[in-house]
Amino acid sequence: MSEQGDPRQEANTNTQKDPDDWVTGDEAMTGAQASYLETLSQEAGEEFDPSLTKAQASRRIDELQERTGRGR
Repeated sequence: MSEQGDPRQEANTNTQKDPDDWVTGDEAMTGAQASYLETLSQEAGEEFDPSLTKAQASRRIDELQERTGRGR
């Protein structure tokens, strides 16, 4: 086995990176983000904003997961 860490564990640290630090955070949200965010928005009784960036969508998903009880 190589001396480098397990790439699967290293990948997990990227998911914990602050969206403000994402290199691509100012790009349009991904299709997966849009789909999940639309579902969360409906469940929370909130309006879905399709114009969010990747970073904004990530923060909004976190917020709505907290409110709806999803993602636990």
